[in-house]
Amino acid sequence: MLRDITLGQFFPGNTIIHRLDPRTKLALTLVYIVALFMLKSWSGYALMAALLCAVVFVSKISVRTLLRSLRAIAVVILITALLNVFLTSGTVILKVWILKITREGLEIAGKMALRLIMLICGTFLLTYTTSPLALTDGLESVMSPLKKIRFPAHELAMMMSIALRFIPTLLEETDKIISAQKSRGADFETGGILKRARAMLPILVPLFISAFRRAEELAEAMESRCYHGGEGRTRMKLLRMAARDGLALILGGLTIAAVVFANKLP
Repeated sequence: MLRDITLGQFFPGNTIIHRLDPRTKLALTLVYIVALFMLKSWSGYALMAALLCAVVFVSKISVRTLLRSLRAIAVVILITALLNVFLTSGTVILKVWILKITREGLEIAGKMALRLIMLICGTFLLTYTTSPLALTDGLESVMSPLKKIRFPAHELAMMMSIALRFIPTLLEETDKIISAQKSRGADFETGGILKRARAMLPILVPLFISAFRRAEELAEAMESRCYHGGEGRTRMKLLRMAARDGLALILGGLTIAAVVFANKLP
């Protein structure tokens, strides 16, 4: 299960998606999320699904990688869908004991599941196609107007980038600890929920110790390189918008317009 969590990983490439300015990708991700929550009709869902498939194809990200990211939250998606199926009132299709399945419940459950799947795949594409350094620069640039009110834009962007970067590292560390505990006879797969929860305690303690040790090592490495926040810092590579970024932003605006139009269709 831990191997299925791919948030924070970066897959280098030379596609047009990879070459987009990180600020453009942040803006398009926000537009994508807003468009998803604006969806009402099946036509709109089909439109957004086609758009997502096109972006995945252009970015050359493996479909298997996206499916792996979904496996980690498959239970959440399933529970959300089942709650909508059985708790939504409407035209009853099937009744089993006190449980009722309605036509409206099935429709809402299907739309909710599709929305969650597309939301996860679309947002994960941001980290898949953007390096942590570029993402940090993009976040800081977007939040730079807030510096006028002494908002720590650079520090916040750095913290978010480090947190994303350390997710795969901590997951790998957790996998190593689990393997080490299993080699010593620990059992994490049998028994009830309480027994499995108690079995996780020997994992949490060394994981927390490892996380604090890595954080301390990172802090010492940054201090040894004279890092003292964003004040007075310069960049080796400056962010510059290109024609492809303007075209991508126009396509983002057209996407919102298309979703508004699709909501009027069945």
